[in-house]
Amino acid sequence: MSKEKAPKGTLIKVLKFISHYKFSVIASLFLAFGSVVLTLYIPLLFGDAIDLILGKGSVDFPGIIRTLGKAGILAAVCAFATWVMNSVNNRITFSVVKDIRNRAYEKINSLPLSYLDTHKSGETVSRIITDADQFSEGLLMGFTQFFTGILTIIGTLILMLMLDWKIALVVAALTPVSLFVAKFVAKHTYRFFSEQSSVRAEQTAMTDEITENLKTVKAFGKEKDSLEAFGEVNERLRKISLKAIFYSSITNPATRFVNAIVYAAVAFTGALAVISGGSISIGVLTCLLSYANQYTKPFNEISGVAAELQNAFACASRVIEILEESPEIPDKKDALIKTDTEGIMEIKDVSFSYALEKKLIENFSLSVKSGQKTAIVGPTGCGKTTFINLLMRFYDVNGGAIYIDGVDIRDITRNSLRSCYGMVLQDTWLMPGSIRDNIKMGKPDATDEEIIEAAKLSHSYSFIKRLPEGLDTFIGEDGGSLSQGQKQLLCITRVMLTDPEILILDEATSSIDTRTEIRVNKAFDTLMKGKTSFIVAHRLSTILKADKILYMENGKILETGTHEELLNKNGKYARLFRSQFEA
Repeated sequence: MSKEKAPKGTLIKVLKFISHYKFSVIASLFLAFGSVVLTLYIPLLFGDAIDLILGKGSVDFPGIIRTLGKAGILAAVCAFATWVMNSVNNRITFSVVKDIRNRAYEKINSLPLSYLDTHKSGETVSRIITDADQFSEGLLMGFTQFFTGILTIIGTLILMLMLDWKIALVVAALTPVSLFVAKFVAKHTYRFFSEQSSVRAEQTAMTDEITENLKTVKAFGKEKDSLEAFGEVNERLRKISLKAIFYSSITNPATRFVNAIVYAAVAFTGALAVISGGSISIGVLTCLLSYANQYTKPFNEISGVAAELQNAFACASRVIEILEESPEIPDKKDALIKTDTEGIMEIKDVSFSYALEKKLIENFSLSVKSGQKTAIVGPTGCGKTTFINLLMRFYDVNGGAIYIDGVDIRDITRNSLRSCYGMVLQDTWLMPGSIRDNIKMGKPDATDEEIIEAAKLSHSYSFIKRLPEGLDTFIGEDGGSLSQGQKQLLCITRVMLTDPEILILDEATSSIDTRTEIRVNKAFDTLMKGKTSFIVAHRLSTILKADKILYMENGKILETGTHEELLNKNGKYARLFRSQFEA
């Protein structure tokens, strides 16, 4: 999408969202029309009042009072209509932004992990929060001033033609100058505001990244480097913001200059018409001068709004880009909703890579019986976690197939497939809320007795009952003040409560001490009885009792067997085991 065509394309997409509130838009237009008509009618009353001043000692005071009283009433009605119109515009604007944000958030949930893996989370947050805010401000100005401005221009031109067509033609002849200024400003401001939004998102992403990893930054003494990197982005934002503001700020003085020319032209030609005994009176000239001001004022406002709208469209286009991202491949229409499973897994000739030019997993085959405990080990980057992602259908295979109970997992709905798994990751995630709410996330109807039983099995109940309010203790974002080990235990408890048919443990005990690890492994042994389990581990002490151990390198299975069998082979697994224990 080119820079020039972007505003038009974005406008069409924004109008689709606005169309959901067509009755409110019609009401806003009706109120705008009413307020403009009243605004334009009031100068005629002032002109009539002036014409009632015939000369010294000849003033129709009763007529003037009646005329001014009528003008006052109409001004009050006009003010009320404008207030109602602004209220309606506020409702339209923030409803549209709410809809766009909801759609964007909904879209994030339907995007493939490949999008989230390749886009910084801070930038995505910036699009949904900051860019949407900027868009709402510009859209509100557009609703408030754009409609009334257009109606005022048309109305004043019609009235001037009715009062004196020659003077109206003078005003119309100078109109292209205002249009040229507005077009020149709009063309440049969109590009700069678009760049400003991109750099702002980059700055948000960097801030988010640094604040989340501040301990690491401090540990390695990288405060100066991070400050320099932030300063560089901040400087770019300053420069592009200055350019955007410069072009948008020249709008007002340029259009005011044009306004002054129009006003002077009307005053000069009107004065000549009055002096020469023409068809207009002093009162009519007063009306024409008032209309000249009202005619040119919207150009000034619309030009200013145009700059704000360019910023709004630049921000809106960034939010809409998320909405137009390709979602996950949808489930098949006849996809199976799996309610239970025996846990029989068959992986046949699976190939997968995140980038087509860089191969990762090739011709991967594996058979897993129901209730079998399978461990996967190997060096970093060998494809262990990728294999888990394929089991969960976070990614779909490029070749081959994965079967569960003889059914290709691509023929099963994602939600029902994932409900068959219980997953504990190395990276913990806890939501702000009570301990109880976090544990029962996967089973909302769980009783306190079930929660406590699961907590005892995972050995988390010992620290939960010591908390100030036990299960009702509130924890903040990412577990608040809980230690990493305590957070991991709560995540394990959460899975134990759901009692899934298939378990996936991806470095599940990496953040807890050795003594707790022994107790948790015993709990896992109880939990995994009769269940198919996949264990990804670097600490080989956690997989000694596995029914089958796979040693992987470069996406391929190089060795398979039990712990004793692999030690007897004296291959790569044996060397890895000795490197951890014999040292």
